[in-house]
Amino acid sequence: MEQQDKLKKLLGENQLKIKGIDSLDDLDKVRVNLLGKKGPITEVLRGMRNLDATERPKVGAFANRVRDELQAAIEERRNTLRQENINRKLANDTVDVTLPGTPVRQGTPHILQQVIDNLSELFLGMGYQVVDSFEVEEDHYNFEMLNIPADHPARDMQDTFYLTKELLMRTQTSAAQARTLERHDFSKGPLKMICPGRVYRRDTDDATHSHQFHQMEGLVIDKNITMGDLKGTLLKMAQHVLGADRKIRLRPSYFPFTEPSVEVDVSCFKCGGKGCAVCKYSGWIEVLGAGMVHPNVLTAAGVDPEVYGGFAFGIGPDRLAMLKYGVDDIRAFYTDDVRFLEQFSTEG
Repeated sequence: MEQQDKLKKLLGENQLKIKGIDSLDDLDKVRVNLLGKKGPITEVLRGMRNLDATERPKVGAFANRVRDELQAAIEERRNTLRQENINRKLANDTVDVTLPGTPVRQGTPHILQQVIDNLSELFLGMGYQVVDSFEVEEDHYNFEMLNIPADHPARDMQDTFYLTKELLMRTQTSAAQARTLERHDFSKGPLKMICPGRVYRRDTDDATHSHQFHQMEGLVIDKNITMGDLKGTLLKMAQHVLGADRKIRLRPSYFPFTEPSVEVDVSCFKCGGKGCAVCKYSGWIEVLGAGMVHPNVLTAAGVDPEVYGGFAFGIGPDRLAMLKYGVDDIRAFYTDDVRFLEQFSTEG
């Protein structure tokens, strides 16, 4: 009974002591002194080997109860002191909610993305769908489905990054045209699509060339589509991007996936067609290539060229941005100079 009396006294004295502690550090010291390996409770438990066998269970159970009650008292006081610290801090660190907040400088989309978004919104309003496709493409879709077989001289026009014999970094977003045309169900309506994205060619970077640049492929396939539909579409695009008074002209050209093919010029927005340094004093600026989809492309995709026809065009957002904003070096779009980019906070 001597050990139990000792523990009972220890409990009573320290419960009062714990309630009077006013710092977490002092509380932790008391915890170590009472409940640690060298504390009085541990000392009682170690001395149980000297007790009578009938007393050991009683003393052991009582010692455990005292330890649990002291632990509970310490934990309760710790929670109280923590809350008091928080309340004190809140009282001393008040925030004036009427003060203006710190302004956050917001970024804007890259100028090329702005041009692409602007064009996408235009074509979405005309009923086109925006198609995403692979930058790592199969030779089959990048060339062969577009009427460019392995021995075709047009392959020399595009110096290609090949990853394997059959895989390459796409050289044109026209590869998306082949994939989309192949799976389109014409019983549900015509195909009207654009595919904006990056393309890659083995080229030496200079003021007007880059090994990576952007294209936006456009494709319309239906019955009774004419060159007049193509011209009207491209005129609408040119006036939307470069100004409502722009005119366009079509010049004969060659692309393996269109026949007939055309280069498209737009009247110079700098001089209004009178002639200046921007248009090299011709009054016209070349902006894109287009044409009527070649029957071989339709056949390769399983579409009957006797029933369906259409047009395709390829827009260069990088070139459009250079022309519209007077940028004379395409590398400025890719070097991430904030002083240059922040000039284009919104796309006009």
